[in-house]
Amino acid sequence: MSLHRLRPLLRTPLLRSSSRRITTTAPRPAAAVLQNPRKDEEGKEMMIDLTPRATKRLKEIQAKEANPNLALRITVEAGGCHGFQYLMSLSDKFDAVEDTVFGDDGAKVVMDEPSLELLKGSKIDYTMELIGSQFKIVDNPKATSSCGCGTSFDIKM
Repeated sequence: MSLHRLRPLLRTPLLRSSSRRITTTAPRPAAAVLQNPRKDEEGKEMMIDLTPRATKRLKEIQAKEANPNLALRITVEAGGCHGFQYLMSLSDKFDAVEDTVFGDDGAKVVMDEPSLELLKGSKIDYTMELIGSQFKIVDNPKATSSCGCGTSFDIKM
């Protein structure tokens, strides 16, 4: 079919691209704070969210390791190609004073206060790609840019 004959079809509402986001799942509430809730300078509780994939993978790791206390520890440090970098590890040790523990259906994420300040409002996801699978920070409201691999970011000042 020639381009001349396709043009009227491209103008039909069915073939036009839409800028609306369509989701197949209902929005999930933020992960519950299990230990040591923190508030920001405006007095709002600092929260993160766990996607269903991240929750599922964390629970699989807990079951495989036979350790229901195992959590994903996320720390932000200076460095990387954009100023800050995410560091992630598994841990079953929590500091009652320094750490905030979030939970969703048995899965746990642990952050220290400075890291939580930079990640509040973010989502923790688990991605499966051709190059490998990993936990990833997505939708960080403080990040202005990030590197291609997603482990380094810059913040709004």
